[in-house]
Amino acid sequence: MMRVNVIAWDNGLGLSRHLRLLAGALRASGHDVTMTGLRRGNWRKLGRRIKLGTRNVWNHAFGDRGWARHDVNLLIEHIRPEFLPAARYNVLLPHPEWFLDSDRELLPRIDAVFAQTRHAIAIFEQLGQRVLYTGFTSEDRRDGAVPRERAFFHLAGRSQHKGTVRLLALWRKHPEWPRLTVVQNPKSATPGASAANIEHRIDYLDDAALQRLQNAHWFHLCPSETEGYGHYLVEAMGIGAVVLTTDAAPMNEFITSARGLLVACTRSGRQNLATTHYFDEAAMEQAVAQAIALSDADLARLGNAARTWFADNARAFPLRVDAALQALPH
Repeated sequence: MMRVNVIAWDNGLGLSRHLRLLAGALRASGHDVTMTGLRRGNWRKLGRRIKLGTRNVWNHAFGDRGWARHDVNLLIEHIRPEFLPAARYNVLLPHPEWFLDSDRELLPRIDAVFAQTRHAIAIFEQLGQRVLYTGFTSEDRRDGAVPRERAFFHLAGRSQHKGTVRLLALWRKHPEWPRLTVVQNPKSATPGASAANIEHRIDYLDDAALQRLQNAHWFHLCPSETEGYGHYLVEAMGIGAVVLTTDAAPMNEFITSARGLLVACTRSGRQNLATTHYFDEAAMEQAVAQAIALSDADLARLGNAARTWFADNARAFPLRVDAALQALPH
């Protein structure tokens, strides 16, 4: 059993989900877990208070006698230097697309990198890091009581890197296609011309409403330009939906032709350490046509294969994380 401190920005979105899921996996393996969720603005203040030795914060991080309270810090996405002395080992779970120059400067102080995708292994090995593959997991959102339609769903959220604008523009060119429902955060949405077969929900949905929408659609469009992990994609697999995603790493680690539909793409550029990709419009048109033409048996086959992968991965994740922790020097 190890004393593990899981540290992440508690943003109420994907990172909060990461924080909770990782802590749960560690507890399932018998570890003593502390969750340190940082809110915007407060972590810099917290770091200053630790450096100044404010008693209650110092004790939280280092213990009553000033030595490292934790065996391991697990730092999600960014390296928080003010927490590094609080553990014997510091391990990073990075998202390459959000890995900053300031994080790179601190890499020598990291003992290991836990890679959430195979794609991330080579990226961080090239930076001279010891990398252990853990993968990750997502929430099980399946609700078999919700009737499922032969319609398309795209969960854009607040991200600007899910191909949403281009996807909506392409759908407007095809009034013959089935309905596309897009859920997008008002802070990042770009409203366009209305179309009879597009339902663009620029709104904050409660979790129950979102879960119902996820389960109500057979087809989930996930044409990400890049992903650190990709909860919206893996959640769709857990539902047993047919996922259409970009045929590029790391998206095609999750979706293969045996459990979804891949869309050819072109390289578009870089976002920090990640390569970004745009889906090819003609390839997307072909993939949508292929999806529409699938028989009920094909839908069940692809959906069941996706669900099986999701369940197998969920069972294996706590074991992989525990094995990676045990691989740290003792």
